[in-house]
Amino acid sequence: MIKTIKVQLNPNNKQLTKLFQYAGCSRFAYNWTLAREQENYKQGDKFLSDNELRKEFTQLKKSQEYSWLNKISSNVTKQAIKDACNAYKRFFRGQNKYPKFKSKKHSKPSFYQGNDKIQFTDTHVKIEGFAPSKKKNKQKLNWIKLCEKGRIPTNCKYMNPRFTFDGLHWWVSVGIETENNTNTLRNEGIGIDLGIKDLAICSDGNVYKNINKTQRVKKLKKKQRRLQRSISRRYEKNKKGKDYYKTRNIIKKEKDVLKVIKRLANIRHNYLHQTTSEIVKRNPSFICIEDLNVSGMMKNRYLSKSV
Repeated sequence: MIKTIKVQLNPNNKQLTKLFQYAGCSRFAYNWTLAREQENYKQGDKFLSDNELRKEFTQLKKSQEYSWLNKISSNVTKQAIKDACNAYKRFFRGQNKYPKFKSKKHSKPSFYQGNDKIQFTDTHVKIEGFAPSKKKNKQKLNWIKLCEKGRIPTNCKYMNPRFTFDGLHWWVSVGIETENNTNTLRNEGIGIDLGIKDLAICSDGNVYKNINKTQRVKKLKKKQRRLQRSISRRYEKNKKGKDYYKTRNIIKKEKDVLKVIKRLANIRHNYLHQTTSEIVKRNPSFICIEDLNVSGMMKNRYLSKSV
């Protein structure tokens, strides 16, 4: 069984700059691959494989215009090209929508590290290529501090290491192999009914309340609304003609809104994990859940807040 572990990073200013550079190069390689595939398709040629595009990208890096790509680890751009090709393949199989170009403004900054290159200690993670020099004092730049001590094991094989930025913090996620769970199950099953007033009503009599209706969440939602109104007023105040201008105070306020949104998301995720863990720990032989169109219910403005 593969278990994924996600840990927050605590980088310094130099490491923070490097993380965004890596994410920018990954986005560039992804967009370049999509552009090449589209151009190739218009000409009536066959699908370009990731191996062909990687060779072409290597030649691109040798040109003076794109020499800045040589300062980044090659694994970052190689995996970005592979991800774009896989997105194209899934589209033609009917598994997802047509792949879009990644926007600098709206897309989530992220990049990949090689399985064999990434290293972990109890307190730090090593990223390849941050410091080109092999001197000990320069190599310190490669080691980023983890916010949780001893969370990721140091003596195992890692799978698909990814670094992502959520708008506030950088995170590292990695997959590791663990033993399969062999708990003895009960003969009885559990049926779960999704509700609006309550989160879930189980057939064995357990009822789980809706976290969105608690005073704690309502208070944070109220704070979010007030901050958003404050930002709107500031935008109107700084409006010149038809254009809106973003000031430093607006950036600070927007960061405060992000913190509140992140706090709300963490409360909901934590409660969902606690609820599902409690249901699974009762060791039922099977779990039945009604087939509801939850994404459709979320589009209804009267139900979305409760759902």
